[in-house]
Amino acid sequence: MNFAENTVRYAQISAALSRSRFRSRFRLGLKDRQYICDRGWETMRRHAAELVAERLPPFTPNDGKQTPMRGHPVFIAQHATACCCRGCLEKWHKIPSGRALTAAEQEYIVGMLLFWMQREMTSPLPGSRR
Repeated sequence: MNFAENTVRYAQISAALSRSRFRSRFRLGLKDRQYICDRGWETMRRHAAELVAERLPPFTPNDGKQTPMRGHPVFIAQHATACCCRGCLEKWHKIPSGRALTAAEQEYIVGMLLFWMQREMTSPLPGSRR
């Protein structure tokens, strides 16, 4: 499946995640939005693919703690979309842990991160009135 085919799935999972107090508190701030604007979506896609490949191995002794809570828009998106660790991927996305991610799973995760970031870019800034 590609990004367009997964859009319905991304929207369904986003709706479920929005009911989680923890997941729904993540938002892109002004600096994160500016970072995306300055670098563009292709760079964000590349960063997301690199971070997913690097930070979501089959086994990690600190699973659940390997993704920072801030510092890059992709990190925030990973927490907001439950793509931050193998445990969350298994719980929310039904992607089993204990084995390497397939190319299709990595593409799905990157698509989920971009879907969330693109939606965030069109929503009001946290604390602003609209």
